[in-house]
Amino acid sequence: MRFGEVPVEEAEGAILAHNLKLGPTALKKGRVLSRADVGVIAASGLATVTVARLDPEDVSEDEAAERVAAAAVGPGVSAAMPFTGRANLFAEARGLLVFDRERIDRLNLVDEAVTLGTLPPFTVVEPRQMVATVKVIPFSAPEEAVRQCVTAAISEGPLLRVATFRRLSVGLVQTRLPGLKESILDKTLQVTEGRLAALGCHLVIEERCPHATGELASLIRDAIGHGVDILLIHGASAILDRRDVIPAAIVAAGGQIDHFGMPVDPGNLLLLGHVAERVVLGLPGCARSPKVNGFDWVLERLVAGLPVGSAEIMRMGSGGLLAEIPSRPLPRAEARPAREPEAEAKPLGPGIGALMLAAGQSRRMGGPNKLLVEIDGVPMVVRVAQRLLASRARPIIAVLGNQAEAVDAALGKLPIERVRNPEFAGGLSTSLKRGIAALPVDLDGVLVCLGDMPLITGRHLDRLIAAFNPLEGRAIIVPTRRGKRGNPVLWSKQFFPEMTELAGDVGAKHLIGEHAELVAEVEMDDDATLVDIDTPEALDAVRRGRKPAMEKAS
Repeated sequence: MRFGEVPVEEAEGAILAHNLKLGPTALKKGRVLSRADVGVIAASGLATVTVARLDPEDVSEDEAAERVAAAAVGPGVSAAMPFTGRANLFAEARGLLVFDRERIDRLNLVDEAVTLGTLPPFTVVEPRQMVATVKVIPFSAPEEAVRQCVTAAISEGPLLRVATFRRLSVGLVQTRLPGLKESILDKTLQVTEGRLAALGCHLVIEERCPHATGELASLIRDAIGHGVDILLIHGASAILDRRDVIPAAIVAAGGQIDHFGMPVDPGNLLLLGHVAERVVLGLPGCARSPKVNGFDWVLERLVAGLPVGSAEIMRMGSGGLLAEIPSRPLPRAEARPAREPEAEAKPLGPGIGALMLAAGQSRRMGGPNKLLVEIDGVPMVVRVAQRLLASRARPIIAVLGNQAEAVDAALGKLPIERVRNPEFAGGLSTSLKRGIAALPVDLDGVLVCLGDMPLITGRHLDRLIAAFNPLEGRAIIVPTRRGKRGNPVLWSKQFFPEMTELAGDVGAKHLIGEHAELVAEVEMDDDATLVDIDTPEALDAVRRGRKPAMEKAS
């Protein structure tokens, strides 16, 4: 890649290296400069501009990021469309993020231009939570480096996956000693139920007995007989040896001790065993508390269906110091409790919904409601709705007005919310207001899509979503084709108040000009985002597979 300053007149076709704000015009870094862009830069008085040009052996940053991300994803993980050389990876289900650190290192050691960052291994992740990101250091990567990174990602099976939590049945046995209050056992039961519920599991049996080998062994056999997947044992006294009461009772019940102790604090005195192929855990005293401890790490892996044995437990030491206790060697009970850290927000992907404006009167069609006319045997409004459902946007809300009953019936059982706009004759702004009012309050942004754009696809929409990042100045995302702006447009929620103040048969197009510094353009590889059907001639052209005249693209 060649990088540096060039005379402005030589910059056409090059990649802009830095943002330029030239009066009302804002040019973002990474933009491929057109002849018109060069004219604007020259008119501003600049004589030179810093640009990059790719060499034949270079891969563009988005293509490189997309290839590496696609190679890295495994079960339970999906990759978003790339933008500015970044492709984010997201969890599709609740579970544990699983990967091999050494393979991540091998990929990152290939070339400085290609990077992959992840959450820590075995992190509990939620659906839509970002788990990793591929970033290509602007603006390209060598083809050979990309090829080697892809090979590193796929050579030994999926690089990144989410092991989903299973709904398991769990039993709990607690032992008693003189002086141990029943209220403590009751509190332990409550904490255990909460811990299991958080993982989607349920407690099916809870029993109590004296802290003695014979009585405990009998309850262990009974619990295993109930068919529990995991049996938890809370002892009235900590386990101090493989021959102590709890391990002795496991053996007496016909079981075996697999491991004792773990390099995680709190949680060191955990015991792992099994009876009749069912996992039995002797719990450390800290498991009576809801605070995270080594027991949580073991339980999470078991529920996720991951192997847990001596080797796995003994490798938990890296990161295994879960809480500092400055007052050691005082007993833990005498140590002054540290302030609980505030829970950190998990990095979720942006919450993007979609509005399908389907209330118009189709005046220029000369009679029929264009949304109900068929293209390849499918009503246009249904076709657009299906394309929206193929994207990452959720929820999808259709705003109905003209012939609302017929449009609603055409949409049928598609999982799309519907709202009515009785004021549809007042123009586009009235539908926009109704739609925004129906959006969930926790959305970060919304795609505003016209119901007469039958050529858009989920891929077009996901490219817009991938570009969305208000923190980086990309709060309005506009599709373009050869420099011409189209639809749909993705709007950050910060613009919702202004959009609800619109009046008449106008959309929010003027806001794009008023907030040029927050606009990001996404160049598309076809004309789909420029095509809406307003006339019989345009409809006929689409039916015949031709490109209609594009009069309204913004």
